[in-house]
Amino acid sequence: MLEDPTFWALVGLIIFFAIMIYLKVPKTVTGGLDKRAERITTELDQARKLREEAQALLAEYQRKAREAESEAEEIIDQATREAEALGAEARARMEEYVASRTKLAEDKIAQAEAQAIQEVKALSADVAIAAAERILTAKAKGATADALVDAAIGDVKGKLH
Repeated sequence: MLEDPTFWALVGLIIFFAIMIYLKVPKTVTGGLDKRAERITTELDQARKLREEAQALLAEYQRKAREAESEAEEIIDQATREAEALGAEARARMEEYVASRTKLAEDKIAQAEAQAIQEVKALSADVAIAAAERILTAKAKGATADALVDAAIGDVKGKLH
């Protein structure tokens, strides 16, 4: 048995395991493995937390983007309504301006017509008076004629004005 190499291999293996146990190699290996497992678990927990935070941030940014889009639509709608209101107001003012200018022009035309009619009446009265004066002067002579002409001229003037 002492000459059997298998026996010495077994003795060497037992001594090797004894030295390993004496030096606490299994505890060191398991301790290292445990530490590594804890570190991996910690990293996984941190990664999970970071992922949750990233999802929360993404949800927050998406919500803010929707709110901003909604607000932009409201601003556009309000601006459109204001532009339509300003356009309607401008059209109304323009119509009022055109109507007032038209009325003013019509009033000036009516005033010019009235003035022209007055001038024609005055001119025709002056012509009629002058004609009557010539006719009466040619037919009637003397102080009686002068008195008749003056009375006729006064009557014509009073009736025409």
